[in-house]
Amino acid sequence: MTLPLAIVDAFTSEAFGGNQAAVCVMLGPRDASWMQKVASEMNLAETAFLHPHGHGEFELRWFSPVVEIDLCGHATLASAHVLWETGRLARDTEARFQTRSGLLTANPRGDWIELDFPATPAEPVAAPPGLLEALGTTAAYVGKSKFDYLVEVDSEAAVRNLEPDFARLGALPARGVIVTARADSPGVDFVSRFFGPAVGIDEDPATGSAHCCLAPFWSQRLAKTAFSAQQLSKRGAVLEVELKGDRVLLRGHAVTVLRGELLV
Repeated sequence: MTLPLAIVDAFTSEAFGGNQAAVCVMLGPRDASWMQKVASEMNLAETAFLHPHGHGEFELRWFSPVVEIDLCGHATLASAHVLWETGRLARDTEARFQTRSGLLTANPRGDWIELDFPATPAEPVAAPPGLLEALGTTAAYVGKSKFDYLVEVDSEAAVRNLEPDFARLGALPARGVIVTARADSPGVDFVSRFFGPAVGIDEDPATGSAHCCLAPFWSQRLAKTAFSAQQLSKRGAVLEVELKGDRVLLRGHAVTVLRGELLV
């Protein structure tokens, strides 16, 4: 038996940018331990597994190389892209996913893909021991969302130049750490980087779910609800982000770079 498998670069309009996701389309559910082994074999930030789930919907699960993930933007965007590109869904049809974070949807918006995700706002907290030392920086703000620590620093350059101690970051009680600053680059509102060594990803190239925290944070500071954002990883990523009440719309592009078969 074989299963179709694709590797998609998400939140980029050019191959070899953004964030890589493997997408495995299955006929029905599979055991979590098997999916974790496949994700470890892929060794990408996330591998998405989806199968039909009722009329017009798909069940979607995401795995890093070491754990199952509760919310993932780039692999959801990649999954919708694969469904449309392979004709499993008509290009003008909404992709609907049942996930560990509830119903998530994806819609084509011209050559962009728009995701509808839950907002995950951060609350101010004291920096836990070791956080700022591991980042090697000072903070204008430290907060905590349901998933991650959020650290605001004083400049785009400070975000770009971080060289974290990943072993120390991985010991913190959180999925990961978002570091952000107001952008200096023209046409960009804010920049960020995301570090997730606790879930097997030292630095994530493009993190849609982090922007579910960044959108309400920057909405308060910039007094607006729609943003252009950049993630300053080596691969780079560009996102359009919009806060709508307790939801966040994430828009990005996707490029398929590999198609194959998984032998099982």
